[in-house]
Amino acid sequence: MQKVYTKIESIVGNVVTVRASDVRLGDLALVGSSYANVIKLNKDLVTLQVFSGTQGVSTTDPVRFLGRPMMVSFSEHLLGRIFDGAGVPRDNGPALTENMIPIGGPSVNPSKRTVPNKMIRTGIPMIDVFNTLVESQKLPIFSVSGEPYNQLLSRIAMQAQVDVIVLGGMGLKYDDYLFFRDTLEKSGAMGRTVMFIHTASDPTVECTLVPDMALAVAEQFALAGKRVLVLLTDMTNFADAQKEMAITMEQVPSNRGYPGDLYSCLASRYEKAVDFEDAGSITILGVTTMPGDDVTHPVPDNTGYITEGQYYLKNGHIEPFGSLSRLKQNVNGKTRSDHRALMDGMIRLYSAYKESLEKKSMGFSMSEWDEKLLKYGHLFETKLMDLSVNIPLEEALDLGWEILAECFEPNETGLKTSLIQERWPKRSAAE
Repeated sequence: MQKVYTKIESIVGNVVTVRASDVRLGDLALVGSSYANVIKLNKDLVTLQVFSGTQGVSTTDPVRFLGRPMMVSFSEHLLGRIFDGAGVPRDNGPALTENMIPIGGPSVNPSKRTVPNKMIRTGIPMIDVFNTLVESQKLPIFSVSGEPYNQLLSRIAMQAQVDVIVLGGMGLKYDDYLFFRDTLEKSGAMGRTVMFIHTASDPTVECTLVPDMALAVAEQFALAGKRVLVLLTDMTNFADAQKEMAITMEQVPSNRGYPGDLYSCLASRYEKAVDFEDAGSITILGVTTMPGDDVTHPVPDNTGYITEGQYYLKNGHIEPFGSLSRLKQNVNGKTRSDHRALMDGMIRLYSAYKESLEKKSMGFSMSEWDEKLLKYGHLFETKLMDLSVNIPLEEALDLGWEILAECFEPNETGLKTSLIQERWPKRSAAE
């Protein structure tokens, strides 16, 4: 039975307070005609965040508690659709009301998970070859404002070999939202994609709901046997929305004003990544922008303790140094016999190239070996590191061997003789 209260105690920003009984944290309510959710309980004093803001709300407006948490519809009809952070259609399509499921539930019992052991191919060499994405992994993409992280996510959405893509956008510029929509529609990937989009002009509370919406839907697809990839951008905007709500509720701030439970807020979302036994899987890639390129900022700092590595996006590239997929060893021994050795050898030579580049910038004379490294580094950056490169893993490995053969003699690579005899490119007589 829904209870209705007609006396609002206070209105502060987008938050209203009312005295009520038998209310639970996270319950949904109607303040006038606007949806709100319970964000704080203090005995009979209930604090609610109004989704659309409190403009036009008076202290005599009715508050109706619905007795249930925020819910989202789940069915195959979600594919190809775009919703906002409250689950309302953005694409002018019909509202979906069948098979409603609650959002923000607990993560899966670890005993029901299987060890991640399957590769997700993306067609991006810096991921597939050097930092393989593993099914059921949780990885952040650390970046700074201005880097093409949305373009990277859209390419992964188009090319990743999974069954379903769930894209959660938080605090997006409207142009970025249109970019995602248009890119996925033109590529044909929209047919396997569900989008939950919060733009910078939307209510703050909806920003905090986007990950829960996306992950609740992803979990249902995974239980139905689908391989699901969840792409989230930008988790720093999500944390900032949590901070804004904490300030409104007059919570004691922690590091740089963020709430003291920031770690738990992030972990409860990332820990939804899972490979179900006898079902599908959820893999999570979440962009985390670092204000001032500061990895010690609370959001990337806490994220690093939760996730299984990270990708660093700098100067338009996924950096070989600092980027780490801790689970790649689970899969790259099964792809091709030369994968692991070639990956290690090429990164080792790229590190030597960086040293030679520094020597050159300081005016030191270049040896013949330095010149080889400089040529190698240029080819590596243009043919493998460039994010516009789109080739399968096997083709990328072959290209790696060709780059080595163009720059070095076989005995200069540090690779095993048996591997070189098997894989070293054969030169034609004309060459």
